[in-house]
Amino acid sequence: MALDFAAGCFGGAAGVLVGHPFDTVKVRLQVQNVDKPLYRGTYHCFQSIVRQESMSGLYKGIGSPMMGLTFINAIVFGVQGNAMRMLGRDTPAHQFLAGASAGIIQCVICCPMELAKTRMQLQGTGEKKPARKMYKNSLDCLVRIYRKEGIRGINRGMVTTVMRETPGFGVYFLTYDMLTRHLGCEPWDPYMIPKLLFAGGMSGIASWLSTYPVDVIKSRLQADGVGGVNRYSGIADCVRQSLKKEGWRVFTRGLTSTLLRAFPVNATTFATVTLFLMYMRNDDGAAGQDCEPQAVPLQPTSM
Repeated sequence: MALDFAAGCFGGAAGVLVGHPFDTVKVRLQVQNVDKPLYRGTYHCFQSIVRQESMSGLYKGIGSPMMGLTFINAIVFGVQGNAMRMLGRDTPAHQFLAGASAGIIQCVICCPMELAKTRMQLQGTGEKKPARKMYKNSLDCLVRIYRKEGIRGINRGMVTTVMRETPGFGVYFLTYDMLTRHLGCEPWDPYMIPKLLFAGGMSGIASWLSTYPVDVIKSRLQADGVGGVNRYSGIADCVRQSLKKEGWRVFTRGLTSTLLRAFPVNATTFATVTLFLMYMRNDDGAAGQDCEPQAVPLQPTSM
């Protein structure tokens, strides 16, 4: 059990370092004003941020996910591993249920963390040195929101977060389980690490594709109020206004950068978790396990 949580911590930290620049691009594209767009697409957004805000602009708000996602992955992989033990049999349905249960539990931390990350990523858009910073850091951002809006404020977007994370993590672990079984990677397989990376990366892509429209709405709700103006009264109003103004394509806004991010982040996360567990359990004498996360003894493998 403790190894599951530790493995999740290491995997989460590795994933954040690899994927945060892509996440910044995704958020900027999702919430930009359609009437006066700053960016023409993924590459233009990336290029503009680097040119206008330097490389550090791509890492705005990394403090929140570095602290939060490390802990979140510890929860996700820990809960998923324990859920599989409780369910007993290692079946695709159980993999989905265990992943979904892990997804819904970590929303308590994920939602405030992503709120702070989103607000920090939007701060000083297009400015190398913002003339005025509303938030000093992610913690200061949450404190200010709490003082102004209370508990409800720091949990803005909670419903959409649950709607995204519950099925998303179910698909995540189900896809990884099916791919590792199909690829048949074993500890003595010379191609084990490439197989782990491929399975992890494709799991992340499948997870995001299954819930991406919900993520667009979540980002818009969490960015709403920046600058003192609230545009949406709730989820239904956000969906209605977005569809009316931008059409169905609004639900694919930022998808390219998300998928570009999803593969390396989740490849790194799953490979780190699986290799860490294999190494630690081999040290404990549990040798001969394959790279599948829930092999006997059951062992677990960030969205």
